[in-house]
This record gives sequence, C-alpha cells and structure tokens, in this order.
Amino acid sequence: MGEMGLRERKKRQMYQDVSDIAVRLFLERGFDAVSVAEVAAAAGISKPTLFRYFPAKEDLVLHRIADHETEAARVAAGAADPVDALRRNFLAGLERRDPVTGLNGHPAVLAFHALLYGTPSLVARAYAHLERSEAALAEVLGGGLDGRLAAGQIIAVQRILAQENWRRIAAGEPVEEVAPDAVRAAERAFRRLAEGLPELRPRR
Repeated sequence: MGEMGLRERKKRQMYQDVSDIAVRLFLERGFDAVSVAEVAAAAGISKPTLFRYFPAKEDLVLHRIADHETEAARVAAGAADPVDALRRNFLAGLERRDPVTGLNGHPAVLAFHALLYGTPSLVARAYAHLERSEAALAEVLGGGLDGRLAAGQIIAVQRILAQENWRRIAAGEPVEEVAPDAVRAAERAFRRLAEGLPELRPRR
C-alpha cells in the first residue's frame, strides 16, 4: 500500500513538474513557438514519455485546472439544494481569491489566464474540459436532457462570472474594487439559476 502511495505521489509530482516547466516556456516565448520536444528536453524526459503523461500539447497547460473538472459535480453530489451548494462554493472561492473564479490579481495568475484565453488551441481544449465538467454535473443532477440542460446553464454561469472578473482585473482594476461587484454578480446569477431551475430546489 505504501509503495503504491509513493508511486502515485511521484506520478503526480511528475505531472506538476513537467506542466510547470512547459507553462514557464510558453509564457516566455509563446505557446506556438515552443515545441513538445523542447519541453521534454527542458524536463529531462523523452518526447514519448511526455506524451504518456500528456496526450496533447495543450494538456501541459490545462493540467493546472484539471482538478476543477469534476468540482461542480463533487459539490452538488448529495446536496439537498445543488444550486445553493454551488453558489456557496463559488462565493467561498471568491473569498479566498481562488484563481478559478477569476478574482486573483497575482501576476503569474494573470499571465496564465492571458496565455489560456489568448491561444486559440488552448481555448478549444478548455472547451472540451468544460464539456466534461458539464457531463459530470449532469449525471449528478439526474442525467438525461434535463440534467444536461441544467448543468450547461450552471457551468456557463460560473465560466462567465470568472471571465468577467479576470477581464476587469487584467484591464487594471484592483482586486479589492472588483470583489464586491463579483460577489453581487454571483449572488444575482445564482438567484436567477435557482428561479429557472425550480426542479433542483428541495421540496417542502
């Protein structure tokens, strides 16, 4: 058991180290200007080994948000009121300045978001990430068309809120000035979600 735990930790560390090296190179020179072979060489591994960890070049970047892929599903699972649970989770993310909410002004976070949203192939790969997030949430919400429709709305709301926060901060607005608006926007958006998805509210 301990050996398997150590092996898994080493694997996770390899993912993190290679991703960090790749992102650094992409930020320095641009995503399209850096080859996978150059990333592999900088990480001290072979190109085939790199592809065993990251099937696509874009995954080297998206690894940083991979943990969030099933976050909405995990939060909603078992909740009596999934929309309210997701609202509280998003507000908690704003409070702790979680980069995934867009409400973070650290230069490294802003640079990463600029890389992500400014590279068409990364945007396309991120869309696939959102689709998987929607699918996982839809399953938790009961599956079928109704589950997919609800999940699509919820994931879209979270994405748009985060992008608006990032856009304003990237344009130079201080995080502490954006924060109150971000909270109000999230409350308003999730209230509308709750009103539009009455079937997800607990029955009294």
